[in-house]
Amino acid sequence: MRIVNIAVLASGKGSNFEAIVNAQRRGQIRAEIKLLLVDKVKAFARQKAKRLGVREIFLSPKDYPTSLEFDRAAVKILKSEKIDLVVLAGYLRILSPYFIKKYKNRILNIHPALLPSFKGIDSIQRAFEYGCKITGVTVHLVDEKVDHGPIILQEPVWIKKGMSLELLEKKIHHLEHKLYPLAIRLFIQKKLKIKGRNVSTI
Repeated sequence: MRIVNIAVLASGKGSNFEAIVNAQRRGQIRAEIKLLLVDKVKAFARQKAKRLGVREIFLSPKDYPTSLEFDRAAVKILKSEKIDLVVLAGYLRILSPYFIKKYKNRILNIHPALLPSFKGIDSIQRAFEYGCKITGVTVHLVDEKVDHGPIILQEPVWIKKGMSLELLEKKIHHLEHKLYPLAIRLFIQKKLKIKGRNVSTI
C-alpha cells in the first residue's frame, strides 16, 4: 500500500503545520509530509520548516498575473510531488475552482470557530466580542465557497466569565493542534464516508 503524500499550505506562523509534523513523527499520522508551500515571503512557517527539516517552497503571487495562474503553478508542483492530500494551515488565499477540482475531497482546512458561525478572518476575536458563551474548532473539506465544505470534526470551547481573549486564543489553538492531526489520520485510514454535506466515520 503506497504511503500517502501530504502537502501543507500556509501563509503565517505555521503552528498547525508544526503540530502536524510533530504528530507524524510521533506515529499518529502514517504519511509523508512532502513539502510546505507558502505564499508569503515573511511567513514564519518557513523558519519552522527549516528547523523541522521539511522541504519548503515559496511561490510568490507577484510572479503570476491572476489567482488562477498562481493556482495552476501550485497544482503543477503538487502533481510533480505526487501529493495525495492538501492540508491548509493558515493559508490565506482562496483556492480557485480549478485547484479544488484537481483535488476534490482531498483538501482539508481548519477554522477557529464552530462553522457555519464566524466564517472568514478574526473568528476568535469576533466570537469573543459578540459575547458568545461557546465557540470552538472545525475541520472541514474545502469546496468552492469560503469556510463552507462538509464538516469532518468539530469540538467546542466554552467562553467562561472573565476569560480574556488571549486565553481563549490559547485554548482554541491547543484544540486545533489536537483535532487537525486526528482528522488527517481519519482521512489517511480511509475512515471518512462523504455523502453530500454529511461526513461520517466508518
